[in-house]
Amino acid sequence: TDDKTMSQAPTLAATDAAPAVVREPARDKRPVAVPAVVVAAALLLWFAGRSGYYTAGSDLGYYMGVAGGLMMLTLLLYPLRKHFRFLQPLGAIRHWFRLHMLFGILGPLLIVLHSTFRIGSLNAGVAMTCMLLVAGSGVIGRFIYTRIHHGLYGRKATLSEMQAQFGMCEGEVRSKFHFALKVDQQLRAFGELAHTRPTGLLGGSWRLLTLGLRARRVHTRCMRELRRVLGTHAIERGWERDKLRRRLDAASHMIRNYLQVARDTAHFDTYERLFSLWHVLHVPF
Repeated sequence: TDDKTMSQAPTLAATDAAPAVVREPARDKRPVAVPAVVVAAALLLWFAGRSGYYTAGSDLGYYMGVAGGLMMLTLLLYPLRKHFRFLQPLGAIRHWFRLHMLFGILGPLLIVLHSTFRIGSLNAGVAMTCMLLVAGSGVIGRFIYTRIHHGLYGRKATLSEMQAQFGMCEGEVRSKFHFALKVDQQLRAFGELAHTRPTGLLGGSWRLLTLGLRARRVHTRCMRELRRVLGTHAIERGWERDKLRRRLDAASHMIRNYLQVARDTAHFDTYERLFSLWHVLHVPF
């Protein structure tokens, strides 16, 4: 790195003054937390159902089955409220949506507890399978829904909004890392990939599965280059180790944020198509 390039490195110091502005997206932790909660809940249900404290025919088991069945029937009111105007006085659609999601989880949960994890007949097995398919498809739909809406109960986002957000983030990142040519090239290439629209649902699904791995690889390469560039600059300027670490941490958070916004923008069209397909499959159940 020449003297001119190194003289531009302090532009990253702006991130040192207010590192809290750039935060690592919270959703990165969900893929680890959600399976842990699901496994823990499944184990608790299993022990509760197999404990022998009650049976499906006992008072407790019976009333759990009745409550779960009523909740499942109540789920049918949400599409009616959604499509028939004369039901509008019954409340805002967002409240019905909350109730639909809540009962869509509690209803199957109570029925599974009622059954004590035992299938007594073929009819019961078919009914249980259909119920679990509906509940599972609802969980999948909830995940996709949050990817194309502003929050769980917010309005639907648009591709132009995502692209505008990505454009602002892209400009800020490039202004911070222009002193590191290889970092700028890596981020520019990933941004161009995010702007490229995949051909068909299959191509979009493949990118959905692989873009996260590409983002991690880009982050690793960028941080390796920044450690080299800023490490050299730190030696020349006599920085303390804590100062170098703070700037590297701020740079890492900024790059992660940029890559996450780029991924969200790239995935938006695919999530829209998947949500349309999911809606067709979920409604008949």
